[in-house]
Amino acid sequence: MKQQTIKKSFSLKGPGLHTGGECKITFRPAPANHGIKFKRTDIDGEPIIKADVSRVYSTVRCTTIGKEEASISTIEHALSAFYALGIDNALIDIDGPEVPILDGSALEIVKKIKKCGIEEQSEDKDVFVITENIEYKDPETGAEITATPSDKLSLTVLIDFNSPVLGKQYAQIDDLKDYEKEIAPCRTFVFVNELEALLDNGLIKGGNLDNAVVIANKAYTTKQLKQLEKKLGKKDVKIENEGVLNTTKLRFPNEPARHKLLDLIGDISLVGKPIQGKIVAKKPGHRANVAFAKVLKQYINENKKLKGKPTYNPNIPPIMDLEGIKKMLPHRYPFLLVDKIIELSKSHVVGIKNVTFNEQFFQGHFPGNPVFPGVLQIEALAQTGGILALSTVDEPELWDTYFVKIDNCKFKNKVVPGDTLILKMVLMSPIRRGIVQMEATAYVGNKIVSEAELIAQIVKRK
Repeated sequence: MKQQTIKKSFSLKGPGLHTGGECKITFRPAPANHGIKFKRTDIDGEPIIKADVSRVYSTVRCTTIGKEEASISTIEHALSAFYALGIDNALIDIDGPEVPILDGSALEIVKKIKKCGIEEQSEDKDVFVITENIEYKDPETGAEITATPSDKLSLTVLIDFNSPVLGKQYAQIDDLKDYEKEIAPCRTFVFVNELEALLDNGLIKGGNLDNAVVIANKAYTTKQLKQLEKKLGKKDVKIENEGVLNTTKLRFPNEPARHKLLDLIGDISLVGKPIQGKIVAKKPGHRANVAFAKVLKQYINENKKLKGKPTYNPNIPPIMDLEGIKKMLPHRYPFLLVDKIIELSKSHVVGIKNVTFNEQFFQGHFPGNPVFPGVLQIEALAQTGGILALSTVDEPELWDTYFVKIDNCKFKNKVVPGDTLILKMVLMSPIRRGIVQMEATAYVGNKIVSEAELIAQIVKRK
């Protein structure tokens, strides 16, 4: 699959839902690998803010991204439309702090994109494929979001507001080709009892009964409905069977659940990559959606190095066995912590350490709960790196490597008896004056157990 952008620019105008300010937003094509970015054209310097979960600083009633003094609110509907239509790259100019609410849905943006056209680009999409279950729970709100492996992206939303009027609802999409028809038209919604509080907090200044569905979460008396008419500036206000005020008609019986799905798509797009997997969200909201997107982003970042994880096949003879290692390194039992070398080039080396209960340190290190010491993991990595360093000099048995610095050291998972440590060292820069700087990563299976940046010096023995 190739990356995509829009073929030409288009603009939309309207008030923001919360600020009420009129603003113009212009969607422009962007080159491959640009991503989705917003530009505040009304601020000096025209700051550009990437649509990334790391830039989110508020999820109160909408999703807001910001950088220094610049912010942009209610970005979720536009992002949802772009993500569903497979748009990877665009620059979005906006002359105010909030994306126009339009009719409360993503339909108008979808129609504009389809009208101006979508252009395929030369670069491949970088798809995040979910390979194991990833979960997020918010005990305060009861929100739960789970991602599981699947051969495609599918999303399911279940909502329950504990309302006797608005019952439990469910919405699902298994193919984003159905987004324009099934999800994009679904408008934002609000409960009657929330309106006053929102107005008191300076929100929904741009909201009206044309761009939001108003739902009663309880039964109202005739007197209460009359009071409601005054607040809304409408006559003959009634509550329909679905619990919706008769000021508007639902586009789908489960329009609220479908809109929650629309928001979920927009919020998880802040991960910055297309996603392949099945996502099920119970009682989602912007807070939970963004928190889940952060979990996905962290998972992606932590597993980036797994793309370079060496493959260890014990049936393939090693490049260097234990006797070969002993000829190059001065270490001996119990301090020799590398059993064999399976890869060696001018820029990297991979070693193997088989962890057994017979290691002498297990007798006193967490007795009854044997854990391979983290400092010895680093020592094993350092010794593996020593093989790489000494492979660059003549007569390596006449030289030693002394490690002089450790930076950014992290221990991520326990190592226990029975594990096989895969020790990878990669040069971070060319060796100069005997100084070797290496990136160290230790794996067990498909998990990174420790990592660091190590600096060593090659010194000739006296």
